[in-house]
Amino acid sequence: MNLGVGGPLGRARRIVFKVGSALLVDAATGAANRPWLEAFCADAAALRAAGKQVVVVSSGAGALGRRRLGLSGRKITLPEKQAAAAAGQSLLMRAWEEAFEPHGVGVAQILMTRDDTETRRRWLNARATVETLLSLSVVPVVNENDTVATEEIRYGDNDRLAARVAQLAGADLLVLLSDIDGLYTADPRRDPTATHIARVTEITPEIAGMAEGANASAGVGTGGMATKIAAARIARAAGCATLITLGSRPRPLAAIEEGAPATLIEAGASPAAAYKAWIAGSLAPQGWLTVDAGAAAALAKGKSLLSAGVRAVEGPFDKGDAVRVRDETGHEVARGLVRYDSADAHKIAGLRSDAIEAELGFTEGPMIHADDLAVGS
Repeated sequence: MNLGVGGPLGRARRIVFKVGSALLVDAATGAANRPWLEAFCADAAALRAAGKQVVVVSSGAGALGRRRLGLSGRKITLPEKQAAAAAGQSLLMRAWEEAFEPHGVGVAQILMTRDDTETRRRWLNARATVETLLSLSVVPVVNENDTVATEEIRYGDNDRLAARVAQLAGADLLVLLSDIDGLYTADPRRDPTATHIARVTEITPEIAGMAEGANASAGVGTGGMATKIAAARIARAAGCATLITLGSRPRPLAAIEEGAPATLIEAGASPAAAYKAWIAGSLAPQGWLTVDAGAAAALAKGKSLLSAGVRAVEGPFDKGDAVRVRDETGHEVARGLVRYDSADAHKIAGLRSDAIEAELGFTEGPMIHADDLAVGS
């Protein structure tokens, strides 16, 4: 079939897929489930051939590492969990590399902790890495960095991590491959009268209340429908729709396009609009940049703020902080995430872009990129 032409996958431009341990790891052997991976990667490659960009958020390192270290079949300590994740990372990436290789698709690993998506400076760096990999036609494979994460900096489950990655990447669609084909009015494994819900336009308290229980039978994963609804709430706020569908089908992505049961949770706005609204209204600005008339006019046309147009810098602020931008009459014209801290911004204010590296020894591009600007604030 011509995957990626119709349906929710066909309508999306950039898609984040969350693959859990229960799908990726063969429960009987503790090794990678290669037949499933090969089928998934064939479908993902078909989506890429149709012009889609694909990001994978993958569990499985810990489960694969347990087998390698002989830790299967018993409760393990936090240091042992971290050791298992360290031992399993190479196995996980080898499995993805080998499954994508027949399609001529390269992969690259990105390890994250919660700080990487909640500290703005690190968020910008992580986003730049994802964008660069996608521009090079490589599939980013993201996993929580369990080798160093403590309870204080863990996501706790990869559903939430996947939602944060979708937010960071500006994805149109987050696909959560689950042990069930979507949201029901009750748990269908316990209530035979439960009704499947195909589409959700808003996450109401009633909808949230329908999500209960975890997939205890899977054995290697964490989280249940409640975490998926929580993830969908994060994604929706970022302008990203969420699709919850059964992942254990032989070709789960083709099945989506063929109309297999799933639950689509609609986005509230486009990713770009949601992101700019977040910049404009949800972040406390840490400083001011005063710009000349030419720069103010360029911002009004959707252009980036270049250092050459900056006349004054007021801080202190760090790279990635929100700052206000005003013209020389004192009128606020925009807000944005600045790519330099206030000390470096002082040094390059008024300089042409090609002079930044000579002054600082590095360059981060414009003072504020157009993608990170909310104009007319």
